[in-house]
Amino acid sequence: MALYEHVFMARQDISQSQVEGLIKEFADIVTEGGGKVGKVEYWGVKNLAYKIKKNRKAHYALMNLDAPSAAVAEMERRMGLSTDVIRFMTIKVEEHEVEPSIQMRKVDREERSERGGFGDRGDRGGRGGGGGFRGGGDRGPRGPGGGGGGGGFRSGGDRPGMGARPAGGGGGDRGGFRPRPATSASDDTGSQE
Repeated sequence: MALYEHVFMARQDISQSQVEGLIKEFADIVTEGGGKVGKVEYWGVKNLAYKIKKNRKAHYALMNLDAPSAAVAEMERRMGLSTDVIRFMTIKVEEHEVEPSIQMRKVDREERSERGGFGDRGDRGGRGGGGGFRGGGDRGPRGPGGGGGGGGFRSGGDRPGMGARPAGGGGGDRGGFRPRPATSASDDTGSQE
């Protein structure tokens, strides 16, 4: 006989007593097949990473089995037919864990509660002061004169905000840009002077 760890997930809308009935039913199948059921743990209702058969949560249970492969195969076949079981997984192992599984250890939960929330993360650096992504300083993410006081992408000196451009050749930081001469409808007719 081989050693197995078997975990199954049952629908969220059944009760804990119904899950315990399922555990007993599947344990009976293993014992009828000539195997033994060792440790059995009910882990409770837990959130799923994604919906499975319209369920967002599921009851989890673990069973340690010492059984022939035929008995395990029969148990898995019946689980596949059951409408209450949404997923199951059987793993062959070298030996069973004697102590409670990780899901059941209270020590881990106490350690997590001692750490608290986000307050113990220490100084993260960055943010605040000069030189951040949009903060002051003379070097921003786009080079000298960039993210700080005057303006971002352009050096915001003499260019007006949302108003019209100044007459006579363009706005302050555009360098040698000169607007095209205006054309009128009469110029497009093909008359030349």
